[in-house]
Amino acid sequence: MENSNILNATLLNPMVKHATIFAYYDELNPGEHFILQNDHDPKPLYYQLVGQKGDVFTWEYLEQGPEWWKIKITKKK
Repeated sequence: MENSNILNATLLNPMVKHATIFAYYDELNPGEHFILQNDHDPKPLYYQLVGQKGDVFTWEYLEQGPEWWKIKITKKK
């Protein structure tokens, strides 16, 4: 997976948005990451990921609004 891999959450169907992001994460190999782009802070997603996956990823804000939030999500090795 390329380091420039960006998942624009605003283009996803709201009914399956979190499930799609989870599936995207699950496809990562340890040490790989993707950039989640959204039009609001996806902090609830962070808590959902922690709750379901545990401490197996890092969450790094690259941009925090006001128009876009970009988060680098990395699967820990």
